[in-house]
Amino acid sequence: MSDASTLLSASVLRNLADKLYEKRKNAALEVEGILKALTIAGDHDKISAVISILTNDYALSPQANHRKGGLIGLAAATVGLASEAAQYLDRIVPPVLNSFTDQDSRVRYYACEALYNIAKVCRGDLIVFFNKIFDALCKLSADSDPNVQSAAHLLDRLVKDIVTESDQFSIEEFIPLLRERMTVLNSFVRQFLVGWITVLDSVPDIDMLGFLPDFLDGLFNMLSDSSHEIRQQADSALSEFLQEIKNAPSVDYGRMAEILVQRAKSPDEFTRLTSITWMNEFVKLGGEQLVPYYADILGAILPAISDKEEKIRVVARETNEELRGIRAVPAEGFDIGAVLNIARGQLGSEFEDTRLEALRWILVLLERHRGDVLKFLADLFPALLQSLSDKSDEVVLLVLEVLACIARDSHFRQLMVFLVEKFQTELPLLERRGTLALRRLCVLLGAERVYRELATILQRDVDIEFATIMVQALNLILLTASELSELRELLKQSLSNSRGADLFVALYSSWCHSPMATVSLCLLAQAYQHASAVIQALGELDINVKFLVQVDKLVRLLETPIFTYMRLQLLEPARYPALLKSLYGILMLLPQQSTAFKILRTRLKTVPAHTFMQIQTGGNDAPGQRATRRASSAPHNQIITHIPSLPIQAQFGEDGDMRYDGDLPSSINFATRLNQFQLMQHQHRLHRLAQLQASNQGRKSLEALVQKPEEASDRTAKGQLSYEGSFHVPQWRT
Repeated sequence: MSDASTLLSASVLRNLADKLYEKRKNAALEVEGILKALTIAGDHDKISAVISILTNDYALSPQANHRKGGLIGLAAATVGLASEAAQYLDRIVPPVLNSFTDQDSRVRYYACEALYNIAKVCRGDLIVFFNKIFDALCKLSADSDPNVQSAAHLLDRLVKDIVTESDQFSIEEFIPLLRERMTVLNSFVRQFLVGWITVLDSVPDIDMLGFLPDFLDGLFNMLSDSSHEIRQQADSALSEFLQEIKNAPSVDYGRMAEILVQRAKSPDEFTRLTSITWMNEFVKLGGEQLVPYYADILGAILPAISDKEEKIRVVARETNEELRGIRAVPAEGFDIGAVLNIARGQLGSEFEDTRLEALRWILVLLERHRGDVLKFLADLFPALLQSLSDKSDEVVLLVLEVLACIARDSHFRQLMVFLVEKFQTELPLLERRGTLALRRLCVLLGAERVYRELATILQRDVDIEFATIMVQALNLILLTASELSELRELLKQSLSNSRGADLFVALYSSWCHSPMATVSLCLLAQAYQHASAVIQALGELDINVKFLVQVDKLVRLLETPIFTYMRLQLLEPARYPALLKSLYGILMLLPQQSTAFKILRTRLKTVPAHTFMQIQTGGNDAPGQRATRRASSAPHNQIITHIPSLPIQAQFGEDGDMRYDGDLPSSINFATRLNQFQLMQHQHRLHRLAQLQASNQGRKSLEALVQKPEEASDRTAKGQLSYEGSFHVPQWRT
């Protein structure tokens, strides 16, 4: 204190610590005068001594009034030093900044006042302390004392003026601090930060756009602030930056794209809309620069397409179209696997529009990068097949289009196998979507190709119960779908066309799983003699409700336009006697009180009676028949029929085989086909018996009813089948 007394009078020292502001103010004025004199004299040692007294004995004192006096004294000293103050700032400013965190609000207030006066004197020289000043002001902007907040705002405006006119401000050193503070949630701090971002961005020499990725996320976070004013300020700042991006020659789109993707998931509607809008502009402006980020952007856009807000949906759709229009290649960093994974993941979205767009992306990728996409087939197929269960028909149709695109070449069989396995493990799917899926695939891939492949798959290593259901579904589609009209026409030529015959044989093996499907296939192919033989063999089978349901369905199908040609053939029973026999055979399988029985009986009653006379009087053979009528001399003419007094006219081909109905020579070996049908039905019977045995409902003599497999094989080779205790099948010529 002895040194202090030589520089500062006792009254000055006493008044600096007085509780009254006026006394501290008067003491500060005396300090200012003393420092002016010392500055003029150039006595730097005494100047340093005075600053030390004001700092150590007052500004850093444990006494609040001393600290107040020290702060006002340091401000006065700076004023006294005037132009010489810059060389002492490293000693003057730190204690003032330290007082910004003082527990006494009045001390914090005077700290703001002191730094304000110091800043007015030093201006640009204060820039070296900018980060510390900024950090202090950031905290004071949320001060609990309104007076302190008001003082901080005044200081803040002055510092902003200093920064905008300074050429020494370092944006590189400031950005890390700004980025750190952008995570603060306090509304006052946010308002403070947005204000600084706006001011710095307005300075031509400061490139805030180049550092936008560092604080962009913070600005987006402010869009959902509870304060309407802050939301507006943040939106205004973002709009300004977006405009600058549009005009800038070079922008770091990648880092910002990552931020936008995250903000697109925000629960806040305005934040989502702004982020999607930015992405829309980025896709238009960034182009190839965004190629490595396509997957991330797509991951944000696809869900937004189904957003609850219409504005977001509109922008998202536009962005999606823009993105899809850019043709990127892997060489540019386009990650096909990542994009495909995003699209595949969105197939499970709860929103139909999103699922549809995901499928369209898969289609686009297949068209542009087929080879690369097919590498991910193992993951893609299960997801697509799962989508066949979608409740939306539009989604299912698009899934089928994607599947057809995949199966366009070497993957066709793989698709068919996957499809059959899917239907087998999920039978309700076959019921709900089977018809839609199969009809669409027939259009996209060709009905004959699809049916041939499915028939081959169902013939091999498939559960026979499922195979029966699947064949019945395929058969119903074959007989009713308009898309399969050409396939039906081809089958109608089975007896005269080698391609039709080949198709008939290809389908027959699997169609044998279902008796009525087999009969309908024969009727469609106009192989009426074989249809009659199959129907007669059915009399030896166990007739159950499921079987009768299938018979009922067939009878009703016979009344549809598909079988118009067959019904017209009933006008010529002399030419098609086996057709009548087949229909009467079906009639005999039905209970008399059933609706189907009445329908078919009514149809058969419409056959013109006078045509029977033509048969009985030996009417002319149909064109193309070359065999001789042998009604009186050949034992083959003794044909058992369900039609009383109607002699069936038999024909003999050049190979000696018996032929009916004016059929042209055919390459189909019907005797082999019949054996095939009987063997398949025998397998079904064994399966049913095994099920009964497993449920303890089988007969005790099950073993006696089941012949050994080798015996069945031997007898099949001989062209005959005989099952003890079951039924006897007559021998057929081979």
